[in-house]
Amino acid sequence: MLNRKASTKNCIKGLLSFMRPYRTKAIIALVMIVITQGAFALNPMVEGMITSQLTEDAIAILDQVPGAHVHFDVIFRIMMILMGLYLLKTVSQLITTFFLTDAIQGTMHDLRNALQKKIQRLPVRYFDDHPFGDLLSKVTNDVDALSNALQQALTRVFGGILTFIFVITMMLRINIWMSVIALLIIPFSLIITKFVVGHSQRLFEKQQATLGELNGTITEMYGGFNEIILYGKQEDAIKRFEDVNERMCNASFKAQFVSSLIAPLISLCTYLAIGGVAVLGCIFVIQGVITVGNLQAFIRYIWQINEPLSSISQLSGQVQSAFAGMGRIFGMLEEEEEVLENPNPIVLHDVKGMVKFEHVQFGYDEELLMHDVNIDVKPGQMVAIVGPTGAGKTTLMNLLLRFYDVKGGAIKIDGVDIRDMPRESLRSLFSLVLQDTWLFNGSVYDNIRYGRRDARKDEVIEAAKMANVHHFIRTLSQGYDTQLNEEANNISQGEKQLLTIARAILKDPQILILDEATSSVDTRLEKMLQEAMQRVMANRTSFVIAHRLSTIKNADLILVLQHGNIIEQGTHESLLAKKGFYEKLYHSQFANQESA
Repeated sequence: MLNRKASTKNCIKGLLSFMRPYRTKAIIALVMIVITQGAFALNPMVEGMITSQLTEDAIAILDQVPGAHVHFDVIFRIMMILMGLYLLKTVSQLITTFFLTDAIQGTMHDLRNALQKKIQRLPVRYFDDHPFGDLLSKVTNDVDALSNALQQALTRVFGGILTFIFVITMMLRINIWMSVIALLIIPFSLIITKFVVGHSQRLFEKQQATLGELNGTITEMYGGFNEIILYGKQEDAIKRFEDVNERMCNASFKAQFVSSLIAPLISLCTYLAIGGVAVLGCIFVIQGVITVGNLQAFIRYIWQINEPLSSISQLSGQVQSAFAGMGRIFGMLEEEEEVLENPNPIVLHDVKGMVKFEHVQFGYDEELLMHDVNIDVKPGQMVAIVGPTGAGKTTLMNLLLRFYDVKGGAIKIDGVDIRDMPRESLRSLFSLVLQDTWLFNGSVYDNIRYGRRDARKDEVIEAAKMANVHHFIRTLSQGYDTQLNEEANNISQGEKQLLTIARAILKDPQILILDEATSSVDTRLEKMLQEAMQRVMANRTSFVIAHRLSTIKNADLILVLQHGNIIEQGTHESLLAKKGFYEKLYHSQFANQESA
């Protein structure tokens, strides 16, 4: 499985395009961050003014200067200014949080929608190579990681840059020599950050990829929980999970440990700078170059520089994780989509159901799996497709539905190449009953009318009757309003198939495809299914893929596939008379049934 990863440049460009509709809110938030950091930078200076005033008053009192006293009026005015700065900082932070959160969540909402729409446009081949859990991880975990990182990065990183600008300006105003010592923190911090980030970025990419694998493993295990228990493979499943979980643990530990080295190393630089500034500052205070309040403010400014440096170090892991996820997100958005539609599409009306495969070739990349496949199906015929596992039966139907496109030749419906038809229009001609039935979390009624949302209640009931499932539905506690759970495992496999057949009947398609529809039900249900199928296939072109050859004796045409090629075709009787592959397959199946 290969996950496409977008470049950092394309990621940032793509992210900015998603943020564009929310730029006004983002700008308001950024302006508020400027105000917040401006107020934050003024605080130490104002606090230092209080200290300087108290120090001057204390010295004057100790020196017994006539009229010396504590100037509480001056201190009160300074404190009011300080309280105003605190209030301004708090209000601007609240406004920042509101608008920035709104902008980021709106961006993530649009990004998730874009991913979902992209998934709908991806070719079926993509899903053959990418497990469901990995896709789920991109739409949920990677987007959430990006959301959290953006929220923190825009406030802390952008705020940190402003803090540097404001604080350095204030430092230089106090004393240039003390500033030189203090600012040595920055180059050392940048060197440390660059070194650590360079090593941890690859580790975070591995962590995100392993997380996607872990999600895929969990999804697969829970999806096949009954089979795992049935075959006694619990220990194998646990071992597989523990293996992936162990790799996830190791990847996360390495990534988090390496990224967390930044904070203590930067703090060490800060302590050394404070020590140097304190010694030099005391000398300047004694010499009268600066005041005690200036020294206090300066040391506070050093801590203000340390705060964004430490924040960035703490965020580095989160940001790197987000960048790794963002590469996966925009890599998926850059994936090649289904072949573009014909600019002048043909929409069929009054479809008769004539289907032709003309010299069809198909394969993946350069390898051809099907060579020169020719099929001629008359309107209303029932066509059965048989063959061993992997012969290409399902692939043949996927080509007809344009889930895959042919490499050569053409497939035509009523004489029109399906590549000249809009995919949506083409697929609307079909109803499909799959081996692995799909029912969604909802009522029985809604599941039956999934293919025709405008269907009336009486039409739904009539379709259920034709599918021999109406009686079963009436036995349910709430009838047609009974809710099926997420996996629809509160009804049997045969009952699921009857419901999907009712869905197919209600849609009233021109062409019907049944993929292994009767391969996993008991004899009683098979009889009910066969009766329902005979009704729905009447006067309708139908393709049936089945392992039970007894169900296709009445087929108008039987196609025998092996290794992607049609090796025999004809009616049941004519194929038996040939004494070829079909005849051997037929007799071996009945011999197995008799021995059983």
